[in-house]
This record gives sequence, structure tokens and C-alpha cells, in this order.
Amino acid sequence: QVQLAESGGGLVQAGGSLRLSCAASGRTIGTYALGWFRQAPGKEREFVGRITRVGSATYYVDSVKGRFTISRDNAKNTVYLQMDSLKPEDTAVYYCAARRADNVPYDYWGQGTQVTVSS
Repeated sequence: QVQLAESGGGLVQAGGSLRLSCAASGRTIGTYALGWFRQAPGKEREFVGRITRVGSATYYVDSVKGRFTISRDNAKNTVYLQMDSLKPEDTAVYYCAARRADNVPYDYWGQGTQVTVSS
């Protein structure tokens, strides 16, 4: 099975940028579809975006479209979440997740990384 570890979170001012990384170990990420989720205090976990296993197509929740970009580097066994034009409402713990195909539940989760956007 694959293990996931997020990094790159931190404190940033509104309008700034951060790039989150999700490093995989145990298995190559090339065999997984990957997603990013977030959970703000007092709220349920929310889907942010995903990248398909084949073709690396990307999909995003409307609230981040045009601001966030997901990419994968199979050689580095890492998936990224580039976040630009950050807003205070983007503040949350961000998680990456992996699944064996594009139409099954996510089986593997990282521990999360905190992103705080100040106004």
C-alpha cells in the first residue's frame, strides 16, 4: 500500500501563494488517482480537486477554479497543489488522498498540513 505525507503548509497573507507537496512511499503514485481535500475548523472535510490516474486530467471545486492547480511528478513520486490568490476562507488543514481508480473511494490519506491565510 502507499503512504502519503503532505508538506508545505504555513501562514500566508491573502493574495499570496503556497505550494503543497504530497510525497508517496511504498508504491509509485503512477498507479493511483490522487485528490486534495481540506477541512476547516468546525466544518466537514471538503473536496478541493483531483488528478486522474490515466492522462492526469484535473478537476476542481468551483471555489478554487482558476486559483489552484494540481500536478503530479511520477518520477519524484509526488503530487502538488499550487495555491495562488489565497483567501482567508482557504484556511484549513489540507489532505492528499489516493485511490486505485478514478471511480472508487479514496483508500489512503496523509496526515494533513495546516494552511492559514490572514486577511
